[in-house]
Amino acid sequence: MEKENTGVIALEDGSVFRGGSFGAVKTAVGEAVFNTSMTGYQELLTDPSYFGQIVNMTAVEIGNYGINSSDVESDGVKVKGFAVRSLSPITSSWRSEMSLDEYLEKNGVPGVSGIDTRAITKKLRSAGSMKACISTEGISDEEAISRARAWEGLVGVDYVKEVTVKKPFYFDTAKFDITPFTVVGTSLNKSKRPARLFKCAAIDYGAKLSIFKRLAFHGFDVTVFPANTPAEQIEEFGPECLFLSNGPGDPSAVTYAHKCVARLIKKYPTFGICLGHQLIAHAMGAKTYKLKFGHRGGNQPVKNLDTGKVSITSQNHGFAVDAKSLENVGGIVTEINLNDNTVEGLRHKDLPVFSVQYHPEAAPGPNDADGLFGYFYYYVRDILAPEK
Repeated sequence: MEKENTGVIALEDGSVFRGGSFGAVKTAVGEAVFNTSMTGYQELLTDPSYFGQIVNMTAVEIGNYGINSSDVESDGVKVKGFAVRSLSPITSSWRSEMSLDEYLEKNGVPGVSGIDTRAITKKLRSAGSMKACISTEGISDEEAISRARAWEGLVGVDYVKEVTVKKPFYFDTAKFDITPFTVVGTSLNKSKRPARLFKCAAIDYGAKLSIFKRLAFHGFDVTVFPANTPAEQIEEFGPECLFLSNGPGDPSAVTYAHKCVARLIKKYPTFGICLGHQLIAHAMGAKTYKLKFGHRGGNQPVKNLDTGKVSITSQNHGFAVDAKSLENVGGIVTEINLNDNTVEGLRHKDLPVFSVQYHPEAAPGPNDADGLFGYFYYYVRDILAPEK
């Protein structure tokens, strides 16, 4: 139940926002960011890419359709804290199993409501993402500001090791519903899983469950490996292709992944998403940099430079690939963000390797880019088993 005037969010610049509290009675620190999605708060909360972050929602009312066990993207809530303008007092969906308040309490995550989320968003857009403290324990403004400023930040920190799986596992489609949502009048309600499956090694840097579902549906037999798996072990597994997942934090800090990926992309057709995309860049010798406030939400416009097609995409990242450094090492920019011209896609000029910065599996968000999983399938097929 929401409690009045016990919640606080403090930013490192000294700004303080007070409101009601919900979820766990707890104090946490992290990077304050904002998300522009209208729906999908459950997928957002359980996305490992948000590890270390306090998420401020721009949509006004959150929690109105509750929480269910089918829409989780990992084994629990990954955000450090959650800020909303209005927490819905009721849950109105036949799929709901518990309220957002109950879910955050169960997962030990604090939430603050009734604050000016628009003011926070404008501040973060102007000054950039900031260190922050969120508390539902009734601490003072001064203590909240002090804790925010004392947080180490995420630049140069390896958060992947906190969210990756501990040991390899086979993604058994008998245990997961991989059928896409049926959308009348679109290809989503007509497509079927291919009969020929390709053996795919997926490295988990903090993957969303929906990504493995989409890979499986589009024709891949997926085995998931921890982020620190040596390249030699994956080679012994004998995959036909390689997938590199999304994940949290600074891509430059995951140096063991740079070395592993650099070796593997020379041997296997490779597809990378989000952090996986950035790790491919580092493996090639390119650089990444921190964005001012990142891209988070389901309405990011991306243009394919080869076709001219514009897709609306779902995104969640705070770093980007440096275009000039990529081109200097044999990389080709294939897609750009139309809001700020940052790199959204790349391919290697010689190797069968490509990647995107956004999330083609959406969950939540538009399905414009879902076809990339099918593209990867035919990409692999044409290399390994071309049709005569």
